[in-house]
This record gives sequence, structure tokens and C-alpha cells, in this order.
Amino acid sequence: MPGQHTPLTDAERETIIDQAIILIEQVYVHLPLKRAMHAVEPLQRLKLLRHNHPRLQESDFHYELVSIFTCLRDRHTSYILPDFYHGYYAMLPFRIQEFYEGEERRYVVSDVMVTLQNKHFRKGVVVTHWNGVPVRAAIELNADREEGSNQDARFARGLAAMTIRPLGYTRRPNEKFVLVGYLDLKGNERESRFEWEYRESKFDGPSPLSVPSSEQALALGLDSKSEFERKVRIALFSSISEPVKAAAVTPDLLKTTLGLTDEQVKLYFQKNSHLPDNFSFDTKETPHGTFGYVRIYSFNIPSDAAFVREFVRILGLLPQDGLIIDVRGNAGGNIVAGERLLQLLTPRQIEPERFHFINSPATLKICNREENGTMTRWKKSIEEAVKTGAPFSSGFPLLSARQYNDIGQKYYGPVVLITDALSYSTADIFVAGFKDHGIGRVVGVHSSTGAGGANVWHHENLLEYLPPGPDSPFKPLPGKASFRVAARRSTRVGESAGDLIEDLGVEPDEVYRMSKRDVLEGNLDLIEHVAKMLSTMKRQSLSVRVEEADGGGREVVATTKNITRLDILTDGRPRTSLDVNDDSPARYPLPAGAKSLELRGFRREEGGPEPADELVAVVLRGIP
Repeated sequence: MPGQHTPLTDAERETIIDQAIILIEQVYVHLPLKRAMHAVEPLQRLKLLRHNHPRLQESDFHYELVSIFTCLRDRHTSYILPDFYHGYYAMLPFRIQEFYEGEERRYVVSDVMVTLQNKHFRKGVVVTHWNGVPVRAAIELNADREEGSNQDARFARGLAAMTIRPLGYTRRPNEKFVLVGYLDLKGNERESRFEWEYRESKFDGPSPLSVPSSEQALALGLDSKSEFERKVRIALFSSISEPVKAAAVTPDLLKTTLGLTDEQVKLYFQKNSHLPDNFSFDTKETPHGTFGYVRIYSFNIPSDAAFVREFVRILGLLPQDGLIIDVRGNAGGNIVAGERLLQLLTPRQIEPERFHFINSPATLKICNREENGTMTRWKKSIEEAVKTGAPFSSGFPLLSARQYNDIGQKYYGPVVLITDALSYSTADIFVAGFKDHGIGRVVGVHSSTGAGGANVWHHENLLEYLPPGPDSPFKPLPGKASFRVAARRSTRVGESAGDLIEDLGVEPDEVYRMSKRDVLEGNLDLIEHVAKMLSTMKRQSLSVRVEEADGGGREVVATTKNITRLDILTDGRPRTSLDVNDDSPARYPLPAGAKSLELRGFRREEGGPEPADELVAVVLRGIP
């Protein structure tokens, strides 16, 4: 732990409390929902704290604030302790994860620090007790101190916090050490003692605690506490080389650090991502076929363009007959980056989610300021609330629909998405969009995603959007304390139009129970299970090239698989509709001067009362 610090004065404490009251009352978009679903009254607790705080010690004051925000069950909305605590975490030298034997939940040590000297306590031992309490009961007690919106999310977060606790967000452990009861690798009952260790975090790239710029915050959907924990796990348990740990890996980095040649760099990026903190990918060979696999660890990246560009590159390196996308443990990040990925996986036009403010004097003032750019779109509906009494503003997407459909489909095979209760925020929104647009099947290792549906701002962002002054309720906080707040809630589209993600999450099409082999051997059973699903799903392909025609001019040449009709458009205008088959390419002469090309592939579906042509593939491209 860090050294001595100057305690807050009573006046400084009251500034923090008063700003918390304003934040919850006038900015926090989920307050009506949380009052209804969790029977909480944070404003009254804050008022009581204002009255009682002089009798509290410094740490008790901070932890009472933490507790008040925790009762909201919202990972987006939290009190961040002063900078004395920033960047520090408590840790034990191992990690435990859940698996199932039949219907019974069990807990296995999945990672151990190389510095741990204990010949019996190894990766693979099964934990049975924690300080003498059955381990499941200990996790449930810990889960009560976590902010998960639903039961699965709380339990998953309670499990994660058994061995890592960021001190900028949560109470330090009460005990100096823990006694862990376990079955060793030979099945013998044993007990080992582990002391809590306190460390300062040192991450590659910006810390999850960093305050986003005012522009970045407008598209931020991130559980920064879980992102902090993820980065700590990488630091504690990863043996990857330093260049791969970097947030972005460039050819120059590989050449200067590892001395790779141009050819070696090319081979490296055929198996590794330019953004290793966000992506990894692989080809999975299974008894049911060979499929692509992409793990999206985080959507937390400043540039949605770079994120989408790298995903397109990865898709081109993988088998085209089926794709597994895995967002387990993804704490979110750039909402636009997540939503813009969807277009790459479907021929359908993407309808982005809508975002809504709570109607209050503070949100009206924020939306009234011309300096706040796109937020002025919400102004009219917030003003109308004076007449209608509506609790929330109208909903608008973060960008125009055109910007979510500017690239078009890049992957034409079937897709399965894997989720868990730690898939949160932007990951929640990505899963919702995936399901609402019918892109593929969703397999969850829990009964829903983490249920965080909002755009999140820091207190510092509020000071930028509505600077301190006579018309602003916001003031700087002492000691670099801060708050995070869910400022705009998101609602779903399609058949789920208007439904909330917050507290509800996204239910999978199928729940899968992780095996011990999954946890210890790289998800072997899970991948095989999903591969079997992919092998039964319909697949198609559509590739296009432009060639010189025999009679002069140029023509479109389209090769299809499992497509029966092809509509061709140039410069946004329909040109022709062709019946096609897999045996011979379709050809069509290009109009002179055409600049853009769109091909829409349909398949005749014979089921139902009448045969119908279903849109299954789209190609968008410019014409050089």
C-alpha cells in the first residue's frame, strides 16, 4: 500500500457527498429502474452520510460511499476513491474458475504465479473451502459486495474478486490471509495459507482508471473495474513476450524489438493481431469441420476505424465455412466499434441501438450547449418533458445509420457467438445487436450477459460538458476522487425494440456448462460443441471481380455458392436480377462511368406457406 496521505477535511467530504447527490438525482439514467428492481434508495443514504460522516474514520467514509454505489448493482456507476488508492490492487497468487461435473458446480485453480512455491497447490487442484467455509458459500458472500445486475453476473463477479481487488473501487480485504482447502492432483485433502499482497498496477498502454477525453466518453461503454482486473491477470499470469503485450503491435516494433525480417513480420501477422489487447484468432480443427475462432477480449480502443479494419483483416485469414466469436469476459469499451462490427457478419442493414437521457435540469443544460455537438439532438425531447412528464428523452443512435453500414458484409459463413455473465456494456450491446439482427446463434456459459446497457461518463467529463459556474451544478472533487455514471441508457432494436439491456442482459439461445477440460485445456469441449452447431447451419459465399469484357468495356463476374438469385446495383441504382447457380459464374456488363457496385445474393427457401427468397449475402465495393 502507498504511504501516508492528508485526510479529507469535513468540507471536502461534503463536496464529494453533494456532488454524488447531484449525480444520482440529475444524471443517473437508471435511477427509476434501480429503485424498482432492487428496492434501493441511494439519495437517502447519501443524505444520512452527510449528517453522520464527521463520526466516521477516513476509510469508513470512503467505503460507505462505495457501498452506496454498489447497492445500485451497476458496474457503470461507481465512486472512485482518491488518488491515494488509484492503481493499487490486492491479490492472491492464483486464480480460480468454475466448472461443472454433471449438475454440480465446482472450482478449479486455473492459473498460478510462477513465483508460488507450493509443491501441492498447482494448476488443476479443486478448491473446496475458503477460510473454513464451503467455497461456494464464500463466493456467494463475496458476490453480495459486487455490483452485478443479475444473479449470474453477481456470482461471476464475486468469483473474480476472490483473488483480485482493485482498491480504487472496492474495500480492501478484511483478513490478512486466507486458508484454502483443496483436493490436490492426487485427490488428497489439503489446506494452504496465502497472504494478501498489495501491488501497484503497471499496464501497457493507458490504465482502465484513466479519464477518457470528452469526445471518447460520448461513445464509451466500459466496466473499468473488470477491465482493470483483466489487465492485472495478464500481468500476473501471462508469459507472452513484451511486443505482444503492447496495446498495438506494428511491423517496426517487431523489427526493432525481435529483429524480424519483412517476411517474418508478414508470417507473424498471419497468426497474430495488430491489436493483441483486443483480439486473438485461430483456426480450429474439430471432428465436425474446420472453423475460424476470434476472441474479442475488449472493445476498449480510441479508434473504431482501426478496430473494424483489424477485424476485417482477421476475417480474411480464417476459414470461410463457419466462425466462432468469443466475447466472454469482455468488459466493453468503444460502443461505436462494437456496433460497427455487426455489418461485417450479415447482409442485413444494421439498425443501431438508441440512447436516452433521464429528463432533468442538468441533462437539459448539457444538451443546450452548442459546444456539446451531437448531444443537441436530445434537447427538444428533454424540453418537451416539461409538458409530457416523460421520465426519459427520445432515443437516438450515437452515429447515423449510414455510418454503421458503410463497409457491408465481409464474412458469409455461419456464425456462433459465445457469451458469459462477464460480457458487459459494449459487449452487451454487441451481443444484443448480433441477436436482434438474426446474425447467428448465441451460446452462453451463463443464463444471460452481464446486463450493462449504457453510455458511461466520468465526473471530469461532466465538468467539461457543463463547466463550473452559476449555471452548472458540477464542481471539482478533492483528492482526485471521482465518479462514473451511466448517463445514457440503451434500448434494443428489431423484434426486441425498446427493451432494456440494463439489469436484463441478453439471453443466449443455448446455455452451455463449462467442463474442467474447458477451463484447463483451452475450451476444448466448448469449441467442439459449438463446431457441431456450425456444421448444421446453412452456409453460402459470394465473391466478385471486375474484368475486361470480350466485346470491350468491363463486366462484373460473380461466383456464388448456395445462392439462387443475384440482384446487381451500380451507384445505388438497380440494374438487373439474375438466376444463378453454383456451377458457372454470373456475368453482367458494367455501365460506363459506374463508381460503386452492390450485389445482393438471395436463396430460395421452400418452407412456409409460399416459397420466398431470403437475402443471404451482400457485396459492396468501389469500382476503380
